[in-house]
This record gives sequence, C-alpha cells and structure tokens, in this order.
Amino acid sequence: MFMDLQGPWNPLLGRLPMLLNLKYTNPFIAAAFAMVVIGGIVVVVALTYYRRWGWLWREWLTTVDHKKIGIMYLIVGLVMLFRGFFDAFMIRTHQAIAVGASSPGFLSADHGYLPPFHFDEVFTAHGTIMILLAVTPMLVGFMNLIVPIQIGARDMAYPFLNAVGLWLTAVAAVLVMVSLFVGDFSHAGWVGLTPLTELANSPTVGVDYWLWLIQISSIGTTVGAVNIIATILKMRAPGMTLMRMPIFSWTALATNIVGLTSFPVLTVALFLLTLDRYIGTHFFTADGGGNFMMYTNLFWIWGHPEVYFVVLPAFGMISEIVPTFSQKPLFNHKAMIVATMAIAGVAWSVWLHHFFIMGSGPVVNSFFSISTMLVGIPTGVKVFNWAFTMVRGRVRLETPMLWALAAVLLLIGGGMTGMMVAIPAINYVTHNSVFVVAHFHNMFLIIAFALFGAVTFWWPKAFGFRLDERLGRIFFWLFWGGSVFVFVPMYALGFLGMTRRLAYISHPSWWPLLLLEVVGIGLYIASLAAFVLQLVVSIRDREKNRVRGPDAWGTSRSLEWATHCPPPFYNFAATPVVHSYDEWAWRRERNLVSLVPDYYADIHMPKNSMVPLVLAFFVGVFGFAAVWRIWWLAGLALVGVIASLIFRMFQKDVDYTVSAEEVERIERAHLAEMADEDTEAAHRSADVASNARPLTQ
Repeated sequence: MFMDLQGPWNPLLGRLPMLLNLKYTNPFIAAAFAMVVIGGIVVVVALTYYRRWGWLWREWLTTVDHKKIGIMYLIVGLVMLFRGFFDAFMIRTHQAIAVGASSPGFLSADHGYLPPFHFDEVFTAHGTIMILLAVTPMLVGFMNLIVPIQIGARDMAYPFLNAVGLWLTAVAAVLVMVSLFVGDFSHAGWVGLTPLTELANSPTVGVDYWLWLIQISSIGTTVGAVNIIATILKMRAPGMTLMRMPIFSWTALATNIVGLTSFPVLTVALFLLTLDRYIGTHFFTADGGGNFMMYTNLFWIWGHPEVYFVVLPAFGMISEIVPTFSQKPLFNHKAMIVATMAIAGVAWSVWLHHFFIMGSGPVVNSFFSISTMLVGIPTGVKVFNWAFTMVRGRVRLETPMLWALAAVLLLIGGGMTGMMVAIPAINYVTHNSVFVVAHFHNMFLIIAFALFGAVTFWWPKAFGFRLDERLGRIFFWLFWGGSVFVFVPMYALGFLGMTRRLAYISHPSWWPLLLLEVVGIGLYIASLAAFVLQLVVSIRDREKNRVRGPDAWGTSRSLEWATHCPPPFYNFAATPVVHSYDEWAWRRERNLVSLVPDYYADIHMPKNSMVPLVLAFFVGVFGFAAVWRIWWLAGLALVGVIASLIFRMFQKDVDYTVSAEEVERIERAHLAEMADEDTEAAHRSADVASNARPLTQ
C-alpha cells in the first residue's frame, strides 16, 4: 500500500473490508442485482438443459472468426446500451421530481430520489458506458462483421488479436457492472474532472473502477485499431484498389487511424492520474506543483478525436444504406473519400474548444474556433452527396432508410448547434449548460440512428433472415419521438440558463420542460420494448423471413452481398476479383451473380483459441485487485497474463487448411438448400393460387 487511505486496508483483502461500512439500501441497486442474478441463473439453466455448453465454448467463446467476434461485440454493446439507458431514465425522472424547494424527497434524498453523490455516480456511469462500452463496441462490431467481407478478405489480419480486443472490452463491461454492486463508481463525470479524481477528493474506489475499466477497454480498442488498419491495407481482394473500396471500409480506416493515434494519449493521461492516486505523485495537483489543466488538455486531445472515431463509421453506414434504397450509385464517391479523411485530419485541431472560457486569449480561441468550423465543410459535402444520391432515385422508405434519413436530419441540427458553440462568444454563454448536453446528445443520436439502421440493414447478412418490418417501423417512430421530446426541451432549458449535473432544480418555471423530457423517456422505453419484441418475433418467424439469395434487399451494391447470407466461415468460396466500388451492383447489371466459382481451391484459416479468453480473465482479476489494492492477487493475475502470452508465443498449431473438396461440398450443400427452399416456396404459392376463389363467377 503506497498511499494513506481513508478507511480500512489489510494485506490479505486490501480495501474490501470497506464494504462492511457501506449500506446498500437503494431499491434500484437491489432490483438491478436481482435482475442480473436471475438472468444469470436463467442462462446457466438453459445452457445446461439444452446441453449447449460445448457448443458455446467451441463456436463462440474460443472463436477467432471475425463475424462471430463482431456479433459478440454487438451483444456487449447492446447490453451496455440498456444499462446506460436506465441511468438516463434515473437522471431525467429524478430531475423532474426535484424541482423547487417544496419538492418531495425519497430514499434519503432531500429532493427527488437520488442523493447528490449517487446522482453524480449515475451521470458518470451513464456517460462512460454509453460512449466507451455501448456505442464504441457496437461500431467496432460492425467493422469486424462487415469490413473483411466488404474488401474480399477471409478474416482479419490478426485473428488472435481480434479476439483479445473483444474479451478486453467484455472485461471492462464486467468491471463497470461489478462496481454497481461491489463498492461504488466515480462521481467526477465521465471525463474525470480534476481535481475531483484525486485521492483526497475521491477516497473510495469509484474513481479506481473508472480508471481501470477505461484503461482495459482502451487497450482492446487500440489492438483492434491496429488489426483493422492492417486488414484494410494488406488483405484487399484482387482489383480492390483503395479508390474502389466502399465508403464504410474507408470510414473504418479513417476511424481506426484516429483511434490508434488518440487512445494512447488517453492511456498516458489516465496512467499519470493513476500514479497520483496510487503512489502520491502530483501531476495534476496544483498544491503539489502539478497542473490540473494538463489533464484536461490530454483528455480532450483524445476526447474530441473520439467524437469522430464514433461518428465516422455512422457516416459510412448511411453511405451504404442510402444508395441501396435509392437504387443509385453513391453520388461522387471520391469526394466522400476525401471528406472522410478530411474530417479525420481536422479532428486533431479542435480539442481546445471544450474550454474556451479558461482564458487562453483571443488568438488561441480564434484558431480553435476556425478549425472547429472547418469540420462543417467536409461534413456538408457528405450531406449534399447523400441528398444528390436520392435525387431522381427510386427511393424506398424501408426501415433501414428511415433510420438513415433521420440520422441525416439530426446531423443537420447537430451540425448547426455545433457551429454555434464553436463561436467563443456564444460558448461563453452556453458553456456548461444543458444546451451543450443537448448538442452532443444530438450528435450521438446520429450514431444511434445509423447503428439501428445498420442492424436492420446487415442483419440478414449476419443471420440469413430479415427483421420484422412492421415492428421495425414502430421501433423507429417511437425512438424518433423519444429523441424529439427529450432533447428539444433540453435545448430550450439551455437557453433559459439551466446548467448540467443538477441534482436539484431551483427554478419551478423549468418543470414543464423537464416533464416533457420524462415523456420522451417514456417513448424511449416503449421503443426499446418494440426493439426487443422485434428481435423475438423475427427469430420466431425466421423461416418465413429467410433470405433466398445473397442480396437481402435486391438493390444492394457492395461486395459483402456477393456471398451467402449468412456467409460461410471462409466468407467466399473463391477469392473475388473486384471491378468496381459497387461490385455487387456491377455484377448484377451484367448478370454475373452466380455464387459458383470456376474452380475451388484450398483455403487457409486460423484455428480457434482459448488463450484470448484466459488472458482476459487474468486481466479482469488484475483490474479488480488493482481497484481494491489487493496487491498479492494483482501480482498473481499479472503472472497469469504473462504466462498466457508466453504460451501463445510457443503455440505452433494455430491454423489449418480447408481442402478444395470440403469447400465444394459445403458450397453445393448450401446452394442445394437454397434451391429446395425456392422450390418449396413455389409449391406453397401454387397451392395458395389453386385454393383461391375467383373474384367473379
């Protein structure tokens, strides 16, 4: 133990005896704990009853298949999205209750039902989860799932590292869930406001949970970025030049260049903060010779490129959906590539607009104001190109297109408010107000709408059947209504002077707008229920919604649609030769849509490995032990991490070859199944026609 701690500590249990002094009386925590326990028991019982443990281990937990890893990223992101949403539910409902001096108090709170410290924990957890453990894993999941197929690759460049990145992200998610029940969580905001994060001001383990889960997830994101960049640059199919690469793959490349160069900065900032908390350095403590603004600069040097890290893939998703449902090529493909890389480049010169009011001076503020506004130019190029893609197109307003169009509308609104807060004079007025909160939620809603559009769009590619269209539309309109009712009133409250992070609202005149936000939260809850119902009904009716060919939508354009739905583990029976950035549309126009190659060849594939899961287990134990300062356990876990890596280094049998005969057998079986399904569907149609009554006698 390096620092004097407030509370008990011993060499065997570290700070765990502190749990004896904590009182778990909040019914929300008790209900969440019960849900987690009951859910875990249900899963274990189901796997045991259906004897699926072996299948789970072989097919999922030890897989290095990029498609399955992508699906598991999406599952982690969706689970954490639900958790982050319930934090938002508590924030909005609490604020709507805690209005005015006469407002009632519940559960030991003077007003509302969340005491101020607990309220701070809730909004910190909400921001951390939504950005790092919900949105980011879902985007990385889609990049894993789609990019290799879209560029004609068999798998990722480094399948083992790909699995390591997934399981490190899962460990971070587990840590944040453990913090809900064992100890507490940070109360210093998702950005880690200094000096609140210093040990003297946050003596419990909440900030430590926050530190270690971000460090672990950042390592996973960084190794994932290396993997995706290497895959795109080195594993493209013959003919897939960079300028023929689909826009989603371009945005994945730009995103991961930003991630690879920005996440190490966050790692450094949090490492220095860790040294402050654990061994008593003074990097960010002014009374010890440090400078807390250094942390703020380091954080936002990562934090604002992180905005583009998550929004660029969303732009790529929109760029795939809009041409498909407009039945036209994407307008000005090359300009979209340039705009994508321009946004990624400008991302590095805008971070200081997050603290215009600190007194940097007019020259510095002017530079960062102008550079922030420059982002609007390539972003505007994208909006106009999407609009021109739809002009004179045969636009079909199916569910993915609805999500994409709503995302474009939100981008226009979020972009305009972004230009407003980029002006220092306006920023002085709106800084730290809920107007800024509404703005960045507006930007993240672009990502949410694009993500749900992508879920609907690429679901048939991943699973072989489409999602229910009617429930998908209900989900969309409820989610859109929730977005309007929550964030339009928030913009208005920002103009009225409401600051962020308020556990108590002193102005009763704001109550009607806060109540509108609660209405929006209710619509969000209904939309999530519709989404869950959509998944259940779609899985139940999967045979009826089965995709009968490689193209689920009939007008898809890029290369991922040139293989089966779902793709086999080797993706393509033969490595495709690419002729256009809209390769599948190019083939469809020339009637070259057969999935039977001229000949079959042996395929080299990686073997499954248990090492990533074991490695992540030891990392999780290390993170928990470091949070609670159980140093002997942390040391053992670190030995386990090193031993796992050494074991992997000496493994030789890490790949295998699928023979040409086996590939041909799998392909023929799949094509025969499709033919049988088509024949059965034709017979059903004939039976219906023969039994139908004529309209006239």
